Amino acid sequence: GDDLDLFCSHRTWASCNNAIIKYLVEQRDVDLNVKDKWDSTPLYYACLCGHEELVQYLLASGAKCEANTFDGERCMYGSLSDSVRRLLKDYKCVSIRAMQRDDFNYFLHMLLEQGQYSDVKFLVHGQTFLAHRCVLSARSEYFTEMFETKWKGKNLINLKHPLINPAAFGAILQYFYTGRMDIDISLVEDSRRLAKQCKMADLIEELENKCKQVYEFVSNKPGICVKVLTLEPHSCQLQDEMAQLADCALPTELRVGFGELPFNRVDRFPTYPDICFRVDGYDFLCHKAFFCGRSDYFKALLEDHFSEGEQLQSQPSTPVITLHNISHEIFIHIMYYIYTDDTELMTENVFDVLCVADMYLLPGLKRLCGKTLAKTICEENVLHMWKTAKLFRLSRLEDQCTEFMAKIIERLVEQAEFAEMVKEDAASLEKRQETDSVPLVDDIRYHIASNVQTYSAIEEANQKLEALEELLARINIDC
Repeated sequence: GDDLDLFCSHRTWASCNNAIIKYLVEQRDVDLNVKDKWDSTPLYYACLCGHEELVQYLLASGAKCEANTFDGERCMYGSLSDSVRRLLKDYKCVSIRAMQRDDFNYFLHMLLEQGQYSDVKFLVHGQTFLAHRCVLSARSEYFTEMFETKWKGKNLINLKHPLINPAAFGAILQYFYTGRMDIDISLVEDSRRLAKQCKMADLIEELENKCKQVYEFVSNKPGICVKVLTLEPHSCQLQDEMAQLADCALPTELRVGFGELPFNRVDRFPTYPDICFRVDGYDFLCHKAFFCGRSDYFKALLEDHFSEGEQLQSQPSTPVITLHNISHEIFIHIMYYIYTDDTELMTENVFDVLCVADMYLLPGLKRLCGKTLAKTICEENVLHMWKTAKLFRLSRLEDQCTEFMAKIIERLVEQAEFAEMVKEDAASLEKRQETDSVPLVDDIRYHIASNVQTYSAIEEANQKLEALEELLARINIDC
């Protein structure tokens, strides 16, 4: 939206506005590696404009710039100065740290890398790959078919064909799990061959387009060497296909109105569940890999669950855990979020989902709830919304509330509740000295003063600041 437009705008970078960049990254939670219509990232613009301090900040915060990749070489080639190039050369890969900002991608990456709760093992010319049949089935109809025919009942699958390259197979698995692929240029043909075998027309097209893009870039830039081909994930496709696992986990009687799959697809799409959650008497057939990997609450719950507990009658090997203090409607939102990193929230249920997300230790879902709540901010609820943001540690929502407060501060200062909030915020600071700042006041001041450029805007900002100062004087707070 507007934040992304501002983040990638040439004006932002040309003015070298460190405050705006840090605000967008730290408060607005904007994706550091977002690309604009010219396929350019914020790091590229910072390099292009020679903003050494910002380049350093973006790299430290998780911007991607691996050597010998298209994006990395482009940043290097476009850098305005040698000092920026040195920063890029000294860059140590922090892609894992970058992924941790986006916990769903990080989860999928670690699910593949560590293979926790894997239920199938591939042996490719002596190299072992742990995997999950549910993920591969959701992402590939070829694997769905193979698991039900040639590989049915097998936990170890030995792929002996001489043309299957282990590194290319690993890259294909990476694509299945994360939507991303990092491969050596020399392995492109092997990967394309495997993709064809797996009937992955989209991947073949992506590989061809990326190869063309890299070739055109390298041919026009003497001395540039791209050795690694990187395909970035298309989150919508990945989420849609992972959503199939949630669709299939829904009890039959609840499938109407939920999910994306027609009934016949659900019936012929086994997902190999290994845990059953019973909520309001409904059985949800799910996967430990997702619930434990995404939530420390469920990880502790399932690890502490004794094996002699209740078993599912239709699948005796599947344990049943009954969840209390949650309705099946809210659990459906939790489940879709766990599988897809997204869920449709409505004003009527968002607070209930937020409370459960907090209990189940799902910070990403809390942020999603915060985004939904932010759309409803108005003069009548902004104070309550700010308290909610503080309570659930939703920094972005808190910031959006103070931004809204700044707009209506002249009316807010007349409200006793607002004055009380300022006093409480001041009192909550441990060992606060009389003249120390108050976070709520500081944030409002910041938003009043930010982006003030015209004379009339300066006058208006001064009036607002004056109204705020008068309130502080009335309640005896000096900050």
